[in-house]
Amino acid sequence: MVGRTHRGWPGRGPGRGHGRGGWQQADLPSAEDAAAWLGGRLPDGWFTAAPEVRVDREEILVIGELPALTEEFADDDAGRANRAAAISGRISRFREQTRDERIDIARQAEHKYRRKVAWGARLGGTEELFTTLSVPVMTRLRQPERIVLDTLVDAGVARSRSDALAWAVRLVGQHTEDWLSELRDAMAKVDELRGRGPDGSGTD
Repeated sequence: MVGRTHRGWPGRGPGRGHGRGGWQQADLPSAEDAAAWLGGRLPDGWFTAAPEVRVDREEILVIGELPALTEEFADDDAGRANRAAAISGRISRFREQTRDERIDIARQAEHKYRRKVAWGARLGGTEELFTTLSVPVMTRLRQPERIVLDTLVDAGVARSRSDALAWAVRLVGQHTEDWLSELRDAMAKVDELRGRGPDGSGTD
């Protein structure tokens, strides 16, 4: 089984160290087959379908759908609260019961792809991520952009400029997913054509 992959572009631009003593970005192996590898490696009973696998230069995030709840809950405030509590408990149980095996799988994947591996689970529309990697990204903003971030902070949407920037990136990602997918596909095509060009190994 092969899950959906959000493809990053490792190796583009100057090589940058992954932490002190870590690997260089330019030397990262391809993770194009990460979804297939993880789909074959994961136990059959964990998820109801192939997990979603998101990949970038630093991290592989594996998110799977858990089996639906069998209990029935009343369609009122108390019932909805009980359902939310049951979902939270089920995800927590999955996290605890699979911890040792997830650590073992993550170690193998990290050795193979030279990226950290994080996990998540979905159930009934609720998604929880387990100890995902937080990577600082340095940028320079002019006053108009800083004013946008400060407005989000002043309005209580974010606690800091850093949080505001992360919020803005998430919002853009939610509203431009189709465009981003097309862009990733286009970049993959560029890589393929470059490999078939005069300087590539695929030259006729």
